[in-house]
Amino acid sequence: MDVSPERLVEQANERFQLQDYYGAIHLLEEVVATGRAFADAHHLLGLSYSLAGQPDTALEQLDRALALNPNYIEALIHRALVLNELGREEEANAALRRARKVGSERRGGFHGHVAAKLANQHAAMGNAYYEAGGLNEAIAQYEVALKLGPGFHDLRYKLGRMLLEAGRALDAHEQFQVIVRDRPSYLDAAAMLGLASYLAGDGLAARAVWEELRARRPEDPRVEAYLALLSRSDVETVPASGKKKQQ
Repeated sequence: MDVSPERLVEQANERFQLQDYYGAIHLLEEVVATGRAFADAHHLLGLSYSLAGQPDTALEQLDRALALNPNYIEALIHRALVLNELGREEEANAALRRARKVGSERRGGFHGHVAAKLANQHAAMGNAYYEAGGLNEAIAQYEVALKLGPGFHDLRYKLGRMLLEAGRALDAHEQFQVIVRDRPSYLDAAAMLGLASYLAGDGLAARAVWEELRARRPEDPRVEAYLALLSRSDVETVPASGKKKQQ
């Protein structure tokens, strides 16, 4: 039976608490290999690599966490510690300044670090609802989380996927569009943006998104599958001649 990425991260946390850093690394690398790792997985993987004496690899994972969530205070602080360990003091100080700035910002009436913690707690509650079959309740929790952490695009991505599952393609499209606008390198979100467009009945937009994604990530088999799906569907598309047709 396949184990969800969320459950693998929970198991990795358990190994980490037992100071079994290599066990945590093994589980987290499995999550990363799925292509569905979020900022918390990359952060914990970076921290595990750091404590296992591999600072360069740790830094790569912390950077990936911050690419997904630039306001991830714990990742900023741990990044500063790893940079200091590598003798890169100026960069370490810059990371600490960024962490202090994020921590002093107010979101939802709370200081930044408190808002971030609350956002993650709401997301955790959302995951619990989702696993219990409460999709609508999970969505509500994630919506609260994003009010507290609007820049937490890993949470926004999860919300978008749940909205698709709930049949709310237009709402999902809005979430994925925000991610793609703010993080053009977040290619998984781009793939989901195309899917949301398709499910909302906009085959033209879906094709445009997926063809651009194919040019950027030709090795991804999902993109070809999506385009093949579009070609077999009855959603209106534009052929090479530029004239609309109904397939």
